[in-house]
Amino acid sequence: MFLGLSWYWWVILIVLLAISLPFKVKFMKWWSQRQKEKQSTQRDKWGEEE
Repeated sequence: MFLGLSWYWWVILIVLLAISLPFKVKFMKWWSQRQKEKQSTQRDKWGEEE
């Protein structure tokens, strides 16, 4: 088969990718929200010190 893998290994890989994709999207949304919160707290912190 293609790259020396049997057909069932390709099915398993595709299923794993399909399952992991929503988790990646959720993680990226969480990460961007976390970065925005960090930036806003740093801005507030610097603004208070001035």
